[in-house]
Amino acid sequence: MAGGGGAERPGSGGLLPPALRQHRRRESRERLSVCSKLCYAVGGAPYQITGCALGFFLQIYLLDVAQVDAFYASIILFVGRVWDAITDPMVGFFISKTPWTRFGRLMPWIMFSTPFAIISYFLIWYVPDISTGQVMWYLVFYCAFQTLVTCFHVPYSALTMFISREQSERDSATAYRMTVEVLGTVLGTAIQGQIVGKVDTPCVGSPFFFSLTNSSVAMEELNMTHDTGGLTDTRNAYMIAAGVIGGLYVLCAFILVLGVRERRESCELRSDEPVSFFQGLKLVMNHRPYIKLIAGFLFTSLAFMLLEGNFALFCTYTLGFRNEFQNILLAIMLSATLTIPFWQWFLTRFGKKSAVYVGISSAIPFLILVVLLDSNLFVTYLVAVAAGISVAAAFLLPWSMLPDVIDDFKLQHPSSHGHEAIFFSFYVFFTKFTAGVSLGISTLSLDFAGYQTRGCSQPDQVHFTLKMLVSAVPVGLILLSLLLFKLYPIDEEKRSKNKKALQDLRRAPGSEHSPWGEESNSSSESDNTELASIV
Repeated sequence: MAGGGGAERPGSGGLLPPALRQHRRRESRERLSVCSKLCYAVGGAPYQITGCALGFFLQIYLLDVAQVDAFYASIILFVGRVWDAITDPMVGFFISKTPWTRFGRLMPWIMFSTPFAIISYFLIWYVPDISTGQVMWYLVFYCAFQTLVTCFHVPYSALTMFISREQSERDSATAYRMTVEVLGTVLGTAIQGQIVGKVDTPCVGSPFFFSLTNSSVAMEELNMTHDTGGLTDTRNAYMIAAGVIGGLYVLCAFILVLGVRERRESCELRSDEPVSFFQGLKLVMNHRPYIKLIAGFLFTSLAFMLLEGNFALFCTYTLGFRNEFQNILLAIMLSATLTIPFWQWFLTRFGKKSAVYVGISSAIPFLILVVLLDSNLFVTYLVAVAAGISVAAAFLLPWSMLPDVIDDFKLQHPSSHGHEAIFFSFYVFFTKFTAGVSLGISTLSLDFAGYQTRGCSQPDQVHFTLKMLVSAVPVGLILLSLLLFKLYPIDEEKRSKNKKALQDLRRAPGSEHSPWGEESNSSSESDNTELASIV
């Protein structure tokens, strides 16, 4: 009887299999404290803060403060963004070849890139007192900063896999990180906008300057006849904002390095054999759901990048809200931040394709309204809030839908493993490349339209161009993206079938080798979602 009673308790607690007891002890050791998660999350802020400041303000800074010709400004913006896209796979490759040190393999990249990134970021917002070479100045330091911030952000993103081996702990740390990153976008817009917005940038309203066809001659005459004291104050305001953001960058990096320990044993490589990159790339690019999804979001990204890059100029010149544009930009980011939880609930309740249609198209009527009605501050804020709602959907949905494409790919190619990084990295690459194209084309269009640097008003062709860049072109791109999403084959029914098929596939081979197979199956569903957050 005693033996029979004892035989009924192996599953209860004291007589667990040794492998499972060891797993649970390891799980307890791998748990992260709230302090560690917060320190890790803070490390995501520098990339978002600097990215928002550059995205919203660099174009208007180059044109009206640094007084760079619009044609050369378009070159700076385009080359800088394209270079940013190229550096991601380059830095990732070099990191993979980095040996382990006493500080880890990733932390040295974060520590040593930070001071140089701060210097280059500050010099982007500094106007050099040189007659020639100004374009090269901004091009060099913009590309340098993009390289150095990549040296910070790529190892920081990969650090998720080295802070704990427990899936639940990594998911929790990622949730902290995403929250801080979203707040970082608001913080970057607020700091840059409010500091710069306190200073009135002087403008020139004389028609004499608009009649000059040679912009360099115009600027020479302007500097000879117009008091530049106000412009100096504006330049100082941009440098103060750069100093504040640079200080936050250092503080966040300091907290990350001191508060997070990189654990060498936490990364487990479970690839059966080396994956051929080019073979995997060919398979990925031949996967039609991926091509349709990435094409749809590229057009969506291009639409919102055009809106982001030109909205400050549109508010300043076309709408006449020279002293309000920084608050309007802040309204966009606050709206996006507050509505991300709503879209998470919406896509869970009604499906991801429905969230795409509703979320991205919701900005269309407001983008049309802002150019059809006369200048109205209330309507402009209404458009800003509506644009923020769509920005939130466009920010969240790609990372939610890409894992579904990967699951579909795995079912079609069950013997091909290790291609997840290709899916995400090429989406990031094309998105950054699209950002460069949008900024380059929009600034070049303004140059062809006759944009006048520091003008109190602009020619009618510039107003028309700005209306096209913030309304007609984005609306057309959004409609085109919705058409591509209509062709996207993975709906909720298809996703449920893929999920069940993957679960059956995981249970079939080798399930007897895992004493906690059910736990592994339950956590594996979020693997791709976590990888999306990491990238």
